[in-house]
Amino acid sequence: MPEIGDEIRQLSTREVYRSPWLRLREDEVEFPDGSLGRYSVVDKDDFVVVLAREDDGFWLVQQYRYPVGSRQWEFPQGGWPAGHAGTPAELAQAELREETGLRAERLQHLGRLFAGYGFCSQGYDVYLATGLTHGEPERESTEADMVHAWRSDADLRDMLRRGEFADAHSIAALALFDHA
Repeated sequence: MPEIGDEIRQLSTREVYRSPWLRLREDEVEFPDGSLGRYSVVDKDDFVVVLAREDDGFWLVQQYRYPVGSRQWEFPQGGWPAGHAGTPAELAQAELREETGLRAERLQHLGRLFAGYGFCSQGYDVYLATGLTHGEPERESTEADMVHAWRSDADLRDMLRRGEFADAHSIAALALFDHA
């Protein structure tokens, strides 16, 4: 069994692709036993997932997700647009307001997770938003088709069982909530 501190060492790196949303790089590496290998890594900025809790249920958003070719329900989530920055808690408030029009009196950090650490550096913070005030969404143009709706705890879990709530980040966030 490897000892703590036995890590993979990066020998070199080269950028293969870059867009405003991600960077793909290939790293030549040396494993602890001295053998050589290569990793392809997707670097993406971190994001947040927000569980907007009200009356024994949650506010969800639904939008068309081009890579899977269908509309999907999920918790509000997102990252800072290019040129903007702030704390994860500030981002959680911004995404909640943008996607649902809701403003939270209280935010509780439920945990930090990784999107797919076998190939991607991106992490995300999960927040529980309570003490909600309703307002108008401030959606970006790419979210023009987005809708939001409240679902009871029972409805949400039924959606999960039926495959209608299939976003892995949202399901992991719900698990953090269930075990908080």
